[in-house]
Amino acid sequence: MASFDDRKKSFESKFAHDAELQFKVEARRNRLLGEWAAEILGKEGEAKSKYAKEVVRSDFEEAGDEDVMRKVSGDLGEKVPAAEIRAKMDALMIEAKEQVMNELRD
Repeated sequence: MASFDDRKKSFESKFAHDAELQFKVEARRNRLLGEWAAEILGKEGEAKSKYAKEVVRSDFEEAGDEDVMRKVSGDLGEKVPAAEIRAKMDALMIEAKEQVMNELRD
């Protein structure tokens, strides 16, 4: 029975680790998306950083990416089509994962 309990704890630990890693990757993607959108909106310096943080915070409104999409597409308006924003989110997810994984290796 001890080995079953050990396996259970191991799976729980892996699940928690994977969930934390996914959270970090999504938060990084959202920050990168916010920085990208801020540039389109003409924001620089502190304003750019502040806007990126707003995008990250917008992800806490509901599960999934729709809250982030709503925030960014609402702010960009007609400047960038929704399909382009979604494509950018997908590309930045890959970049964010690479960044986070590289940081873990260091």
